[in-house]
Amino acid sequence: MAKSSKPSITDKSITRRQFLATVSVGASSLMLGCNTKTGSSISLPTDPFQTVTLGKTGIKSSLVGFGTGFNGYQRQSHMTRMGKEKAISLLHYAYNKGVRFFDCADLYGTHPYMADVLKSIPREKIVIGSKIWVRKGGIPEQERPDANIVVDRFRKELKTDYIDLVQIHCMTDASWTDQQKRQMDILDNLKAKGIIRAHGVSIHSLAALKACITSPWVDVVHTRINAYGESMDDKDPDVVAAVIDKIHKAGKGVIGMKLIGNGKFRNDPEKIDRSLQYVMDSGSVDTMIIGFETPEQIDDYAIRVTKELKARRTA
Repeated sequence: MAKSSKPSITDKSITRRQFLATVSVGASSLMLGCNTKTGSSISLPTDPFQTVTLGKTGIKSSLVGFGTGFNGYQRQSHMTRMGKEKAISLLHYAYNKGVRFFDCADLYGTHPYMADVLKSIPREKIVIGSKIWVRKGGIPEQERPDANIVVDRFRKELKTDYIDLVQIHCMTDASWTDQQKRQMDILDNLKAKGIIRAHGVSIHSLAALKACITSPWVDVVHTRINAYGESMDDKDPDVVAAVIDKIHKAGKGVIGMKLIGNGKFRNDPEKIDRSLQYVMDSGSVDTMIIGFETPEQIDDYAIRVTKELKARRTA
């Protein structure tokens, strides 16, 4: 495996919360950090792919990220089903557009696709997240090796020496921090060795989400959030948003998923816009993950997010 240099985290950026707090008092001339697409020394806050930082990790992501696991299960997803050539072309399109965060998981089967993308993109230019599966079912094997073995396989599949973010996938129990202590310790050791840059959890229940608030181990939380409570941890989105706010205030990175209700709003522009507005208004979500299916969809969301950012800049 070819050696790859670890990314520099010396560029300056501000958090989503700081940005929203500033524009809310009329600082419409605010500039963010380095524009990763143009190399410019500034990035206008209306850029949907502007640089954001995931909590205290030092990991620089794009505001809008790419979820490779739409309907992902048994190492298959919409992306694998569209065919490798088309999928890789879509990933390249997203990168060229400005996406810098790519979300993977053992469930999705998309590691080889990202490995192909890395053949022509410098490793340090993008953030790759993946998730280990510890539950029954979900992946073809019955065995659940320890996290160090799984992460080593991930690195081989991705053809990279390090992974930016590794999370424990789909936790639902309030006591997951006790149940997964062994894997958490292993991931902590991998972070100390520089094999991963940060660790965290993907959440699928309100009780499990609340456990993230006080867990010192959690660097980044992957959580479901939209304006309608669809495919979320509570039917009332405000209940979930209040917990996410506490997590964010505790200094943890927050990745928002299911913004379009697991695809249920995909043909409803009004609901899409309302959900983007709701999530961005919260000020507690660092990166928004979308399961893009076409280049046109990437363009469409870029326009929608830009519109929301412009509305805040002129408010």
